[in-house]
Amino acid sequence: MPRLGRKEDKLCLSLMLVKRADNGTSANPLASNGRKQNERRYTMSRFNFFSSSRPVVALAAGLAMMFASQSGAFAATLAKQAPRDQAHYQAWLQNEVRHQLVVLPYLTLFDNLEYKVEGTKVILSGQVVRTTLKDDAARAVKNIEGVTAVENHIEILPPSQMDAQIRRAEYQAIYGFADLWKYAMGALPPVHIIVDNGRVSLYGVVDSEADKNLIGVRANTVPGVFSVTNNLQVANQSR
Repeated sequence: MPRLGRKEDKLCLSLMLVKRADNGTSANPLASNGRKQNERRYTMSRFNFFSSSRPVVALAAGLAMMFASQSGAFAATLAKQAPRDQAHYQAWLQNEVRHQLVVLPYLTLFDNLEYKVEGTKVILSGQVVRTTLKDDAARAVKNIEGVTAVENHIEILPPSQMDAQIRRAEYQAIYGFADLWKYAMGALPPVHIIVDNGRVSLYGVVDSEADKNLIGVRANTVPGVFSVTNNLQVANQSR
């Protein structure tokens, strides 16, 4: 096989270099190392950029959450403020009085609180076991914006061991009955049992007329009860 001359060797070497350049591979190791160093610097600069931007993103997210919470609190404050026009104020006052009475810490299903709104005056009535609950109810209503007077006609039930036993028995007879378990849910069950000297009165709201009658029947099964007055109301039914 004939041997290539010096010129032919140079030509072949040039072609090889061109082919390697086309394939993206440099024949010069220094150039290759320089390219790798540049790529490494570019990658590190991108990493440093994103790393340095994380506190900025976190700060922006924190500010957004702070503004959202402040706007939510501001909206809640506006919702609690009394409306200025009389028509809307009366409706707001009705709901606010009910809310303040329901959230009283010592209110139980053995108490019954009722109220009536006349302009800016609130009239309280009902029956409670604890003496302090009567004063707590009046105090809570007095603090409502716009209320100018409170008449407190809440009756304090006399202490009686027999009545205390009847309350426990009535609770078991009503809320322990399988068909009425649904009313036992929640912090304050809807059917309130008032016992006064052996006489039982039922207050609250139930789902149907059938439930109202069933609760009355269950209340009458407790021994030692002189009478049962069923004052339960049916939801979505006109009074």
